[in-house]
Amino acid sequence: MQRLILRNKNKIALISGLLIAVGFISKWTMGRLAIFEGALIIASLFGVAPIAIQAYQALKVKVVSIDVLVTIAVVGAFLIQNFEEAAIVTFLFLFGAYLEQRTLNKTHSAIKELTEMAPESALKQREDGEFEEVPVDEVDVGDVLLVKTGAKVPVDGTVLSGEGSVNEASITGESLPVAKEKGSKVYAGTILDNGTIQIIADRVGEDTTFGKIIELVEEAQDSKSEAERFIDRFSKYYTPTVLLLSFIIWLFSRNLELAITILVLGCPGALVIGVPVSHVAGIGNGAKHGVLLKGSEVISDFSRLETMVFDKTGTLTVGSPAVAEKEYYGDNIEEVLGYLASVERESDHPLAKAVRAEVGATTFSTVEETEVVKGGGIVARVNGHSIAVGNRALMEREQVELNEKAQADIERCEKKGNSLVLTAVDGELKVLMGVRDQVRPGVKEDLQKLKKLGVKNLVMLSGDNQGTVDVVSRELGLTEAHGNMLPEDKAAYIKRLIEEEGQIVAFVGDGVNDSPSLALANIGIAMGGGTDVAIETSDVVLMNSDFSRLPHALGLTKAIARNMKQNIVIAVGVVFILLTGLLFSDWVNMSIGMLVHEGSILAVILNGMRLLRYKSR
Repeated sequence: MQRLILRNKNKIALISGLLIAVGFISKWTMGRLAIFEGALIIASLFGVAPIAIQAYQALKVKVVSIDVLVTIAVVGAFLIQNFEEAAIVTFLFLFGAYLEQRTLNKTHSAIKELTEMAPESALKQREDGEFEEVPVDEVDVGDVLLVKTGAKVPVDGTVLSGEGSVNEASITGESLPVAKEKGSKVYAGTILDNGTIQIIADRVGEDTTFGKIIELVEEAQDSKSEAERFIDRFSKYYTPTVLLLSFIIWLFSRNLELAITILVLGCPGALVIGVPVSHVAGIGNGAKHGVLLKGSEVISDFSRLETMVFDKTGTLTVGSPAVAEKEYYGDNIEEVLGYLASVERESDHPLAKAVRAEVGATTFSTVEETEVVKGGGIVARVNGHSIAVGNRALMEREQVELNEKAQADIERCEKKGNSLVLTAVDGELKVLMGVRDQVRPGVKEDLQKLKKLGVKNLVMLSGDNQGTVDVVSRELGLTEAHGNMLPEDKAAYIKRLIEEEGQIVAFVGDGVNDSPSLALANIGIAMGGGTDVAIETSDVVLMNSDFSRLPHALGLTKAIARNMKQNIVIAVGVVFILLTGLLFSDWVNMSIGMLVHEGSILAVILNGMRLLRYKSR
């Protein structure tokens, strides 16, 4: 019977509302007081049933809930035969609960949208080579799957054949399609906009990046901050205190209506729900924009951030060296570039890859008598010519003459933080290339946004030499920059800022070699691209290693913190105004109290829901 009543709580609220309307209409139009009173009594009994059941269930676990207060208030209204107040209070309470649930469901929209994106089936290759549709749960690691245009990628995998463009918005928050070809990684829940590809399953089910994202957001939304835990403890003692206060007032004044009104006015509903709704809506917004926040404690620390420390390679810079400066000397440069590319083709060094990419399509020649000079470069013979490719030390070893212009060019490139690749043919300098890791596009603007959001110190730590680090620091306008740092040096620096200087510090890294710093910082932020290590080590993950999401993440946490405070002020302020109105005026009664109480709950929910639409400026 209890389940039946609770399951039909919304229908009971509707019946109660209709009975109240019938009662008042009969009174106002026909003067039938008997019908008016009867309708209100039935409405009260209908309305109080689900409330009383919830109160009983709360008392069974030794909790004095809001339902207990309302039930006692309605019983008291019956004792003084104030059926109008009893009926209106129960209806408003049930109708308010209905509206709360409707609006709260919207704050969980991020989880709902994510789960709706989850793939349900896959085209799996049988032993005879044909593909059949199977539930995604039946796909195992190593299975070969076919993905057609418009279909969802069912698992994390690697493209075996075919080409296409994939919309990875469910993983990265970025709607621009990403080109995929043989060897490319694809992720569950993403959509193949065009093309047809065959993939091999690398991770399935909950182990996929998409599965981990859903799990992470669910855990974050279910976690509780210190503020929420405090409010839970506060309401645990506050509600019985209101009950005791109303009893004392009745004991001394013998005014049962006043005591009942205090019960209704003292309900802490808006206070209990105000902080969680801000928390849930904010984390949902982050998930939709490729920012994964791992719980409420992260939000609290992040919103008060003072210092942000960055790894350089792969965070502030792209992570792959490219030619930034070049100078040519003498004639036959195209031929020389062909010799250079031929020699560099023999090496897997990052500088060699950058040089080959810069030279591009050319005519390759056979390389003979190759000698690798440790710490210098390569010397070889190509088409009968002696070719030396390397740094200044190699040029001196090979007795290559560097004229004044060449020396000036070399010094200029080195001051800009470039690694030099010099090419000499038969003892004569022909090509100078300066190679360096490129700053991520838009990073400088994003760092300025962080400063405007209140970050006082922007610090870079890197294993590169101090000269290279200083160049990047000047270009980006950082507060401090330290080079020649090993992972343990970075961790020690973070520890000193937190323990000795008492700063709130965030560390932004790639989530792999910087895991000690990510773990030590108050907020570890991984340029994760959805990797396992990044998700597990850090407090915040920027999907797809998108640095531009960092200002959004900081601005969002500040907005969440503000929103929580606003909701607390609304909740406490409404109770204070109602109690003041009750004691010092005659405009407050039980019905008005319940109406304002439910209105305050809706106010904090709607205020929290504003975070779903938050966008960084």
